Amino acid sequence: MTNRLAQAQSLYLRKHAENPIDWWPWCDEALATAKTENKPIFVSIGYSSCHWCTVMEGEAFSDLAVAEYLNANFLPIKVDREERPDIDSIYMQALQMMSGQGGWPLNVFLSPEDLVPFYAGTYFPLEPRYNRPGFLQVLQALRRYYDTEKEDLQQRKAVIAESLLKSAVLQGEATQQAQTQELLQRGWETSTGILTPNQYGNSFPMIPYAELALQGTRCQFESRYDGQQVCLQRGLDLALGGIYDHVAGGFHRYTVDPTWTVPHFEKMLYDNGQIVEYLANLWSAGIQEPAFARAVSGTVQWLQREMTAPTGYFYAAQDADSFTHPGEREPEEGAFYVWSYAELEQLLTPTELTELQQQFTVTPNGNFEGKNVLQRRNAGELSTNLEVALDKLFAVRYGSLPDALPTFPPARDNQEAKTTDWPGRIPAVTDTKMIVAWNSLMISGLARAAAAFQLPEYWEVGAKAAEFVYSHQFVAGRFHRLNYEGQPAVLAQSEDYALFIKALLDLHQTQNPQNSLWLERAIALQTEFHQFLWSVELGGYFNAASDASQDLIVRERSYADNATPSANGVAIANLVRLSLLTDDLHYLDLAEQGLKAFNSIMQQAPQACPSLFTALDWYHNCTLIRSTTEQINSLLPKYLPTVALSVVSNLPADSVGLVCQGLKCLPAAGSLEQLLQQVQQSQNRA
Repeated sequence: MTNRLAQAQSLYLRKHAENPIDWWPWCDEALATAKTENKPIFVSIGYSSCHWCTVMEGEAFSDLAVAEYLNANFLPIKVDREERPDIDSIYMQALQMMSGQGGWPLNVFLSPEDLVPFYAGTYFPLEPRYNRPGFLQVLQALRRYYDTEKEDLQQRKAVIAESLLKSAVLQGEATQQAQTQELLQRGWETSTGILTPNQYGNSFPMIPYAELALQGTRCQFESRYDGQQVCLQRGLDLALGGIYDHVAGGFHRYTVDPTWTVPHFEKMLYDNGQIVEYLANLWSAGIQEPAFARAVSGTVQWLQREMTAPTGYFYAAQDADSFTHPGEREPEEGAFYVWSYAELEQLLTPTELTELQQQFTVTPNGNFEGKNVLQRRNAGELSTNLEVALDKLFAVRYGSLPDALPTFPPARDNQEAKTTDWPGRIPAVTDTKMIVAWNSLMISGLARAAAAFQLPEYWEVGAKAAEFVYSHQFVAGRFHRLNYEGQPAVLAQSEDYALFIKALLDLHQTQNPQNSLWLERAIALQTEFHQFLWSVELGGYFNAASDASQDLIVRERSYADNATPSANGVAIANLVRLSLLTDDLHYLDLAEQGLKAFNSIMQQAPQACPSLFTALDWYHNCTLIRSTTEQINSLLPKYLPTVALSVVSNLPADSVGLVCQGLKCLPAAGSLEQLLQQVQQSQNRA
């Protein structure tokens, strides 16, 4: 017997459709029912490829005793954080206030009359273990607390509500106003320090930090860090590490160790888009390591083979877990990706296996539960023999060699994964929904890679996805965030607007900036973004539109970078770029207001907001190059981080282009060398 979630479009919600828990989706009726029945609300937030979300679904959420108590004493609501990041953001912040840490699944308990949280946690085991109480014990204790400790409950809620409100309005000013150059250096040094290798814990891509670190290397700040070496090392860790799928392309979410060896195996579109853009920028900056080109090429092949819908948009994610055989009850983490030594001995010739062991971390004992995750030992080109060996492993996984497999159908749920007659291994489940923000990150990555590697086919893949988004995501004149099998859903949030506007500008800038189509679309979308999400009183953009925030206890303005860049950081940089490309100073005024709105955060917590520092760099070092199509095309592969390009035909005589610094233009450059010197000076004038 299924519950209400059986009809949900979200794969994550449908995964809970057969739980004995009487789940509701987040909706007005659920909130009103809880209030009428005076039941505290239990909200569980996660996403389809989250490993520990899957574990909790199979344990506590499938237990009859838990379900009976939860249904009788709480109103349970399931939220897909990828559908409603605005809800997730508020309650994740509450969890971090209460416990000092965050993560998913996010399980939070709300008072029904005002939706203020009074307790929150992450994974709860069914029985007490891992120094955590059993989930039924937690439920019983919290219901007793809710019924018998009303005064303490109200005091606790008041503290949390006040903290959330203060955070939303950013109360508190910086103690002193830092000069632009000083503030930029502080932000750059903080991000560069965060990227330096550590000896403990997990290793995440952290691309917003890496992009700021790379962008700041041109400034040659006096620092204890060698910024270029730090940026190179991050690229090598990504392209050589076990976080990259060396057999079939694409990057996993992160590694569970400081050595970049064993990944948490899900593949998220947002990581892959950002990493492709970062590796392309490294290449443009002159760090032309062959492993970077191989990783980008492999990721684009994976994207086209497994993550692209027939209509051109990109799927959201692939699970970490997969089945080893159809009769298995639960999938195993990493099963699709890892190799036993016995398998490798059987599949490869002795020469191939020897070379594989020389170049990758392959041993008889393995590095992950007795099996091997492939991690490269050295940079540079791989030999032809080794590429042949990797193709053999690809054929075992997919049932065909790479050249004979341009597309591979997704397994849309566990049932489909187990019942389809796959020619190779059973693949991980793919979440096939389209998320505008994540597609946008991939489009930007493809646009930048097309310019850096001079491969226009990358641009075409990104442009097709952008065309789908622009043609299908407007309903009654409003932009929408998601698409399920051709059907748009959920009003767009700030990250969707900001990242898609950036993607449109990146497409415009990286192939024939004379064509105004992509720029015109960016301008039109920016108008809607500003109308519905700009904060007139505070500056910056709210996470959700004015007519889609009624069920939120606060309206947040995202400024912190997480796995994806902050919406306001990207939006402010977009405004500067639009001002350069349109000569409309209103955009520059808005960018200035946005930076002022978040100035206190930038001074007090530079570790939280690298994308705001990237925007600050754009604002103070913005540069426009006006030149001919031929000269602009010669500039596209170069790394020019705060530069916009504009094709013009009426240049002064005997000149190759004009370099404009914000509100003034320098003398016309008579040679490309002079023009590049002017650009270098212009990008360091703050």
